[in-house]
Amino acid sequence: MPVKQLSSKSPIDVIKDVFSSRNILTIAITTSMITLCDMGWRPFWALYLNEVLGASVWAISFLSMLSQSERLLFQLPGGVLADRFGRRKIIVYGTALRIFTPMLFLWAKDWVTVIPALVLNGVTSIYMPAFNAIIADSLPDDERGAGYGAYRMITSTPQIFSPVVGGFLFERMGPAQGFRLFMYLSIIVNAIVTYARHRIITETLFDEEEMKKKARTRPPIKEQVKDTMTLGRTVWTMVLVAVISAFAARMVYDLVALYARDVIGLSYAQLGIVTTVGGIITTVLAMPGGMLSDRIGRKPVISLSRVLTPISMFGVTLSQNFYHYLVSYGTNALSEALGGGGRMGSAGGPAWQALVADLVPKEKRATVMGTIGTITGTIAAPASLAGSWLWNNLGPVWPFRASALAGLVAVGIFWVGVKEPPRRRYVEIIDQEESQEK
Repeated sequence: MPVKQLSSKSPIDVIKDVFSSRNILTIAITTSMITLCDMGWRPFWALYLNEVLGASVWAISFLSMLSQSERLLFQLPGGVLADRFGRRKIIVYGTALRIFTPMLFLWAKDWVTVIPALVLNGVTSIYMPAFNAIIADSLPDDERGAGYGAYRMITSTPQIFSPVVGGFLFERMGPAQGFRLFMYLSIIVNAIVTYARHRIITETLFDEEEMKKKARTRPPIKEQVKDTMTLGRTVWTMVLVAVISAFAARMVYDLVALYARDVIGLSYAQLGIVTTVGGIITTVLAMPGGMLSDRIGRKPVISLSRVLTPISMFGVTLSQNFYHYLVSYGTNALSEALGGGGRMGSAGGPAWQALVADLVPKEKRATVMGTIGTITGTIAAPASLAGSWLWNNLGPVWPFRASALAGLVAVGIFWVGVKEPPRRRYVEIIDQEESQEK
């Protein structure tokens, strides 16, 4: 069978197609609003814990373990519920819980009292599988990578502005007052986002009449989960890659800012500038990365992106000044844009999400995405503690070196073990052209 490319559209046409869906447009705009607030304080979270709440490197790593694990542990039940009762309800209820998380952060007086806020923040992630599934449901097969890329481009745009503004405010107001300002803004924004998602988002799994019929024929939850566990080899290989990548990323996730401040000597403002530059790279290249995965396949793009992350980790250990660190961070941002996940962890990026959607039928997507998240969160939970042990006993560079090596192992497993399925639209085009030739 000859190799032929999918018919291509211009980036403008793809953007129009993607955002002609009211669901995707609503999710993109509301997610951008949340990101606008979160990226004003998130890059400085570890420094806030250290300077204001008195957390040591071990305590910061413990909180990171708790935060990341909580966020992922709730994704399997969230996915099961989304495939059982619909995407919309889970998204709205999960978003509503976000209103209360900043309130608990404001209440915290030391690093121990931050724990309730982190637990609630983990519970709010129950809607993430439904979130990803509703996007996949709304995209055509042959534009799924480009669609995820367009979505990532829009939702990454606030990263261009927020980190540099946050760095300036943290430096001028002090970390305590700067953090409180962003928490108050988050309460307001989350309330607006909850209302907007409740009013605008529509169900994609089934309509209201079908929902009533399904309520009488649903299999038991145990059977639904068991059915999900019979996934094919490729999906389970992706789960393994996600686990190793997550372990690698979480060893250093909240240590990066500490390393930049204590070892390289960067200020809040410089950290904000670096994060903003990373946001520009991710925003500009996310859609081209997704379109590239539609053209040449998901696997090559994901493999390249996941090689770049270990390179950026090694780059951190070689950085001696602001410009060195900027290059390292930019390499990681390129990884995130192409589809690997970068330092953020196990899964993410247009190509990765598109491949999962290609492999899994619509009625199982949320459960499978939740399964990947939960398994990843459970097994990779101790990673941040391992990173703090390496930092305290062998030196600050060792968590990054170990993370880079683990990331390279994950790339090798992905390349050998994952087989990309032919996309439906691709096969249809080839069949049509071969019929015409005959």
